[in-house]
Amino acid sequence: MAYWLMKSEPDEVSFDDVLAAPSKTVAWFGVRNYQARNFMRDQMKAGDGVLFYHSSCAVPGVAGVAEVASGPYPDASQFDPKSHYYDPKASEEQPRWISVDVKAVEEGSYLPLSEMRTMPELEDMVLLQKGSRLSITPVTAAQWKAVLKRMRAGG
Repeated sequence: MAYWLMKSEPDEVSFDDVLAAPSKTVAWFGVRNYQARNFMRDQMKAGDGVLFYHSSCAVPGVAGVAEVASGPYPDASQFDPKSHYYDPKASEEQPRWISVDVKAVEEGSYLPLSEMRTMPELEDMVLLQKGSRLSITPVTAAQWKAVLKRMRAGG
């Protein structure tokens, strides 16, 4: 089992949106970075753990715990000319972008980025490295445990 941190802007898809979705599951769409895409396509497996992270908001942080709920499949938004994520170079025969389904597992307490920065066990977390902007990053088992422990303790 692997662990991931996946960033979503809450005004696009929040953790509450996932909790309210049928089967508490949503398609993770709109990734337009090749490295993040490759994580989804080549490394993510159904059952992997996900720290659902709210970004580009007043208080960024981990909003909940989820899991990868599917294997990779073509991101439908790349084919829709009306979508913000449309890619004219993508085709049904040769899709460029990938989605996976993500299922909410546990709420826990919101863990703000500012608090994560104070946790010594997270000092090597990719999210906390200078210049880190990827929307999907791997998380070590130790980092996963530290975040869950803090979220379950109420911050």
